[in-house]
Amino acid sequence: MWIHHNQDWPNFTWDTEALATKLADILHRQGRLLGRMEGLGFELKLEANVITLTNDVVKSSAIEGEKLNPEEVRSSISRRLGINNAGLIPANRDVEGIVEVMLDATQQFTKPLIKERLFDWHAALFPTGRSGMHKITVGG
Repeated sequence: MWIHHNQDWPNFTWDTEALATKLADILHRQGRLLGRMEGLGFELKLEANVITLTNDVVKSSAIEGEKLNPEEVRSSISRRLGINNAGLIPANRDVEGIVEVMLDATQQFTKPLIKERLFDWHAALFPTGRSGMHKITVGG
């Protein structure tokens, strides 16, 4: 079931007590991971970031039924982060769009999610104003 098919969409409820323990565990593990990463050199941290972002893009797209080539995603991310991408394959426009959105969302997470930013993401995903053979209203 898609999240927007939920009868209470977009009004979500949750049990804070049930989530609190799990969130505390996740934050603890995240802190330990970040502590370990501090000991890595800059190149290894950058490589770990590229791997994580690549997996995030590929798996997030898979949720929507889009199967992306991980090497194209990696190439696009590397290029956008200014990493030497010699030997990496060029990425198609679909990959470039989702990578642009994901990098904005993860690197600019403190910026408010206003209509204009959301519509910019939409435009990045559908730069031609079409989804396959179907015309769409980008930002609508």
